[in-house]
Amino acid sequence: MLRKSLLVLAIATALAACSKEAKEPAKPGAETSAKLDAKGDPKDKRPSQLQVAPEDVMTIRSDTLASGPVVTGSIQPERKADLRAEVSAVVLQVLKENGEPVKRGDVLVRLDETAIRDSLVSAEATVRSSTQALDQANRQLERMKTLRASGMASAVGLDDAEVRRNSAQSELSAAKSRAATARQLLNRTVVRAPFDGIVSERKVSNGDTATIGKELVKVIDPNSMRFQARVSADSISTVKLGQKVNFRVNGYGEQQFAGVVKRIDPAANAVTRQVEVVVEFADKVQPKVAGLYAEGRIDAQATEALMLPEAAVVKAGDKAYTWRIKDKTLSQVNLVIGARDPRTGNIEIKQGLAAGDVVLRAPTSNLKDGQKVEMGAARVASAAGAVGSGAVQGK
Repeated sequence: MLRKSLLVLAIATALAACSKEAKEPAKPGAETSAKLDAKGDPKDKRPSQLQVAPEDVMTIRSDTLASGPVVTGSIQPERKADLRAEVSAVVLQVLKENGEPVKRGDVLVRLDETAIRDSLVSAEATVRSSTQALDQANRQLERMKTLRASGMASAVGLDDAEVRRNSAQSELSAAKSRAATARQLLNRTVVRAPFDGIVSERKVSNGDTATIGKELVKVIDPNSMRFQARVSADSISTVKLGQKVNFRVNGYGEQQFAGVVKRIDPAANAVTRQVEVVVEFADKVQPKVAGLYAEGRIDAQATEALMLPEAAVVKAGDKAYTWRIKDKTLSQVNLVIGARDPRTGNIEIKQGLAAGDVVLRAPTSNLKDGQKVEMGAARVASAAGAVGSGAVQGK
């Protein structure tokens, strides 16, 4: 009887344990583990899809690449005047400051004229007295001629009268010359602008002593600016009159200026072995400040090449690449780049792309190779007109 009771108790205990296990919830992660076994690792995600607007892409094609020697130099006025003192005197007035506009004939500097005016007064007085002396000598000579004709004067007396007349005439000429010189010096105490322009530099102040040859003021014509460039003697054989030049000027950012070669110096600089080339601006758009540094390139020759704007080319160290869209898939394409066109800022593509390839104008840094692209119809555009919008977005 005891044995039967123990057997019934053991069976009841086993049934209770099984019922408890059935009621326990599944452990966290069990279902996830099952899904991982079915679908794989959730960290292995594919790149997100890109949504690209038509203005974010461009179709590459051939464009003109201008090449030629690099030129450097500065912007200088063709018309300029370095006004210096022509008399020794004290500076009384400086009437114009740096940057002030002037008209031809405007008074710029006045020098003290006291000593020169005294010299002029003395010279004019000498002219008057010499004139009277000459008149008297002429009358005396005429009288001696009359007396000589009547036999009342000797030949020696007549000769003496002629000598006195000639001497008086010489003294009058010298006095007139001194008076004319004094008038010229008096006029030179007033320094005037030789042409319309602006004062670029004032060198003296009121009270300064100006010696002959001392710099007073500089005047330039801001409408006569030109690019005084220098080119290596090794490249001078490719430079010709009339060739186009594209250059940038320090202080004007990325603005491009256009010009033409106007003059080529016949001799190279003895120290630098460079040849000076004068470039005339092709239009009225030109800097108004002299002395600014400029750098550009002479369009000595032009060739056809595949071109991309700088914004479309990603540089990493000595490597370069871009992002091409083909079959609605984004791919990173390594490039071999060439020269940069200074006129447009575009870069020559030697290897990596072909005409007709579609690329992003301004790729961002979060792109991935192999991404799918949802894109509208891309318009065909030359590299010259490309402006990166940077509007590529992930979806």
